[in-house]
Parts: sequence; structure tokens; C-alpha cells
Amino acid sequence: MKSIFYFIIASLFVLPGYGQTVEEYFSKGNDKFSLQDYNGAISDYDEAIELNPKYAGLYFNRGLAKDNLNDFRGAISDYTKAIELNSDYIDAYFNRGLVKVKLKDFMGAIADYNRAIKLDPVQSLAYYNRGVLKSNLQDFRGAIADFDKAIEISPNYESAYINRGSMKGNLKDFKGAIDDFDLAIALNPENGLVYYNRGLIKIYFGQKDSGCLDLSKAVELGYSKAYDSIKEYCH
Repeated sequence: MKSIFYFIIASLFVLPGYGQTVEEYFSKGNDKFSLQDYNGAISDYDEAIELNPKYAGLYFNRGLAKDNLNDFRGAISDYTKAIELNSDYIDAYFNRGLVKVKLKDFMGAIADYNRAIKLDPVQSLAYYNRGVLKSNLQDFRGAIADFDKAIEISPNYESAYINRGSMKGNLKDFKGAIDDFDLAIALNPENGLVYYNRGLIKIYFGQKDSGCLDLSKAVELGYSKAYDSIKEYCH
């Protein structure tokens, strides 16, 4: 799944009553995070949280550091704390959803994306990720609806066209699938996977010659898996 984590880079204000101390720990933690010293970052965030346990951004960044260390349940706990402190914390819902996916809690992840979308209904990535989850649950029509929305918001969303085409293929809407793969190729003509997918759909749709040319193009672009399909279908 294509995904993007959000990260609080630095606070722009001085927390009342604490001078620069919390800010210094926060800044040091962020510096260590940028150097991929996630344990060191967590240590600094711990110190900052001890001084100010009501600052949601500290839990958020600590959760992201824990996720990078594969402490997924620890990350969820921190994102949840950030949400408890700020119920409109859209990035915390989004990141918590991504971590739940890693734990195979697809319904929990969908619930988090639902909340993120409610808070920001024009965030195409949330619709896209929710669509991928629905496709994993074989809710192909629901996935298409989410990819439709992602494309409506971001018309050049290549991955949304690719995934929507795949869902249409699963529903035997071969012409619709080919149309979506055409649009994806127009956006990025160097993606061998899209030629591969379009080639297979064309073959299933009875367009063998054109489909086999797509498979050949996929190989040309480095998608070696297409060799096996050429051997199977293109004789």
C-alpha cells in the first residue's frame, strides 16, 4: 500500500511555564529522528513528556519513532494518547490507521480513515488508503468508490487509476479497467507493472495481439514477471 506518515517537524511556540526546556528536548528528539536514531529520539520525547504530559505532538512523534522500531502497539498507544489530548488530530488518526494495517486490523484501520476523512474530506490519500483496505477485504465496489473520490480530488493520482483498474478487472469490467490503465500510462509511461496489468486484461478481453505487445513492453521496462505470461499466452 502506498502510504505517507505525517511528522511534526518542530514546535513554533514556547510552552508556558517551561521556558525552553520542553522545546529543547523536542528539538533534540526531532534531530535524532532525522538521523534515524529512533531510540535516542524516544528518550528525548520521554523527557519532554515528563515535563509536559499534555502536549499531543510529543506523543505523536514518539509514536512515529516507535513505529520505525516496529513497536507497533507502542506506536498505537502514543497515537491514541495524542488523539485523547486532541480529538481533531487528523494526522494521528491517519498514522494510527497505517499502523493498524501492519497489525492486520483492517477494520480498525478503516475506522481511523473514516475519522480522518470526516475531519478533512478533501484528503485524497485517506480515500486511497481506505480503498486499498476495501480491496484487501474484497469489497471491490467500495474500493472503486474510494479511488473515484481520490481521483476527483487529485486528478493525476497514478496509483489510484492503477488500483481502480485492477478492481474493475476483478469485476470483469475489462473495458473500464483498460481505460484506467490507459490513464495511468498517460501519467507515467515508464511503469512496467501497468503495461503488464493492461496486457493481461486485454488478453482476457480477447485482444491478444495488443495484450502481448503490452507484456513485451513491460519486459522492456524491466518487469521481468511478464516473461512468464508471454510464455503462457503469447504463442
